[in-house]
Amino acid sequence: MMAFGSFDKGADAPMSEINTTPLVDVMLVLLVVFIITAPLLTNAVQVNLPQANASQHEDRPEAIRLAINADGRLYWNDLPIEPGRLKSRFAEAAAANPAVELHLRADKAVRYELVAETLAAAQSSGVSRIGFVTEAQ
Repeated sequence: MMAFGSFDKGADAPMSEINTTPLVDVMLVLLVVFIITAPLLTNAVQVNLPQANASQHEDRPEAIRLAINADGRLYWNDLPIEPGRLKSRFAEAAAANPAVELHLRADKAVRYELVAETLAAAQSSGVSRIGFVTEAQ
């Protein structure tokens, strides 16, 4: 009778509180076991990989470097190009590599109209990846 007794409600009432100390102890032990074993599960299979002297393959598409100087002259990969031939060159580059990128470097004095026409020609010819090259301040 003494083990089931309570201090509040007299000697006849059973104790209604659960002792959580053993439960917390077991949970802490399980937590420590999982913390110790978790890093071992990520490298369960040890494999010795062969070593080779090969260069790393980079799957980057060719980039078109198009520059527009302050006078409005166009340069395709540092070579002068006529504005009328620009659309056909974009189409050739997009046909050769659909993931080709256009890196546009335009002088800050160039009219916006020329830049917009160049971007429209590139986009209508299939070049969809366009980036603007700027200088860091």
